Amino acid sequence: MPQSVRSVRPNVPSQRLKMRRELAAAAMELFATKGYEETTVDEIAAAAGVARRTFFRHFRSKEEAIFPDHDDTLERAEAVLDAAPAHENPLDTVCRGIKEVMRMYAASPAVSVERYRLTREVPTLREREIASVARYERLFTRYLLGHFDESAVVHRDGDEDGPDEPLLAEVAASAVVTAHNHVLRRWLRAGGQGDVEAQLDRAFATVRRTFGTGFVAGRTVADPPDGSAGTIGAAGRRGEVLVAVARTDAPLDQVMRTIEEALRRD
Repeated sequence: MPQSVRSVRPNVPSQRLKMRRELAAAAMELFATKGYEETTVDEIAAAAGVARRTFFRHFRSKEEAIFPDHDDTLERAEAVLDAAPAHENPLDTVCRGIKEVMRMYAASPAVSVERYRLTREVPTLREREIASVARYERLFTRYLLGHFDESAVVHRDGDEDGPDEPLLAEVAASAVVTAHNHVLRRWLRAGGQGDVEAQLDRAFATVRRTFGTGFVAGRTVADPPDGSAGTIGAAGRRGEVLVAVARTDAPLDQVMRTIEEALRRD
């Protein structure tokens, strides 16, 4: 019956990822025992029990074999962005998305630690890793740029050019990725020990404090050059809410003046 045929049909994506991981495991073992330069694709394929052509169905080169999960993880991260609830701050969504990368590493600590050692020793592998990181940054930058609300931004007096949305999106995305990589490297250097997700949440808290208001309510405005007011304001569309954040040492009259100016702009 058709239903029974579907029930036994193999899960092709899962089989593909399984084969990629087996090839990667064989490659890592050979790199560790023989050395990266001395290892050939034929040897990797033989160690995994497959033909050379099978290797090239999954990877274009032997350095690519060291990162078998990144394509799949990138898709999962993108799925997190696509399914984000409408009320969620886009920066929080990006932080959740990159957790898929950390979970990939945390799923196999021993393999991740060995891969980290290899990438530190082999420049070609390190370059491949950097290229993989850049793919996540591009994904998150596009997402944040798509959620930038220019109409909700209060400009600093004299700033006629307005906000640089691409710059803000790129810097915020880079900050999330940098925070992730900082925690990941520290965890790998510790041998894959410890609650890495809790460490990651603490790092993301720092990123949110810096960029968290840049994509929904408004953009953080730098202190005036003379340092007089030190007040940050973010106004919504007419009839909505004005949010103002001030330094604790800012005089009350300056805080009130900033709020009044923001309301007049709206």
